Amino acid sequence: MKKFFLAAFLMTGLMWAGSSNAQTKIAYISIETMVRLMPESAKIDSVLDSYQNDSINPQYAQIVALYQYKDSVYRDSVKTPAVVRKQIEQELPTLIYQIQNWQSIVNQAMQAKENELLAPIYNKVYDAIKQVAKEKGYTHVFNKEALLVAPDGDDIITPVAAKLKITLPKAGK
Repeated sequence: MKKFFLAAFLMTGLMWAGSSNAQTKIAYISIETMVRLMPESAKIDSVLDSYQNDSINPQYAQIVALYQYKDSVYRDSVKTPAVVRKQIEQELPTLIYQIQNWQSIVNQAMQAKENELLAPIYNKVYDAIKQVAKEKGYTHVFNKEALLVAPDGDDIITPVAAKLKITLPKAGK
């Protein structure tokens, strides 16, 4: 049993010594800046505007029109059969909820669409970051916005931009 503990202790010591010799090289990059500089990002605002005008706004108009129609049928109790009134009575709260919370529904839909459109751009940026980190020997790359203090020498935005064939704006602009 003593031999086992001695062997385990020696193995742990060797592993610890080996890991302390491994050099850590840290870099950072502003991922949001890189994504904004991608040419594909410029098109996203117009696609989102089209999505809102062509898909979301007509849905709202349909919901309001449907609510108004069902409400008028419901209120006309003389002509409306009881079964129909009961069904409409069950549907109206859902329509009212959608109308009252429309802005929240729109925000969620727009955020989901924006995430869908940005996903391929983020993937390109992440792939370029991984390539640059591997080429330059970085073991860790952090998002610049997460760091309070970072030296200029470890900002990899320039090589990542070069890898993506993007021209960075001048610092004074």
